Amino acid sequence: MLNGDFYNSRDSELIKMYHKAKILLKAYNNLDSELTQERENILTELFEFKGSGVWIETPFYCDYGANISIGENTFVNANCMFLDNNKITIGKNGLVAPYVQIYTASHPLKASERIIGKGIESRYLTYAKPVAIGDNVWIGGNSVIFPGVTIGNNVTIGAGSVVTKNIPDNVLAFGNPCEIKKDL
Repeated sequence: MLNGDFYNSRDSELIKMYHKAKILLKAYNNLDSELTQERENILTELFEFKGSGVWIETPFYCDYGANISIGENTFVNANCMFLDNNKITIGKNGLVAPYVQIYTASHPLKASERIIGKGIESRYLTYAKPVAIGDNVWIGGNSVIFPGVTIGNNVTIGAGSVVTKNIPDNVLAFGNPCEIKKDL
């Protein structure tokens, strides 16, 4: 899965990771916001890496958590969805607005190549590509970041953007599809 190869999303090892993440997310999303040490403990157990000063508003959703690394002083606002079927790396001092979605998983476009088997035994062919977001990045609300995208340092992504390709350092980019609008 982490190599970008096709994988079975119902593999027993992945299902075990999935259930562990769901237990931790349920606890985190239902925890009193004043219980900061308990929140820290859950995120430390959930993520591959969590820098100091990371703050994640609830509710927060992910598939596994174990493939997510977030740098120090990064703030993730409410209702974000990180589908971490591959690595999601976010640098330090980031701002992730509400309803941001980061996807690493994808499927073949043709249904005949995507669907394997029939009935209850059927499954979808899936592969995943990592997403990397640099330091000091602000991602506006309701933005979607596609599999395989890299966003550079000191970037602002405008609200409602659909980021389908890499974004270099020090730019303002927005739109659907997201395009560079000016240097910063």
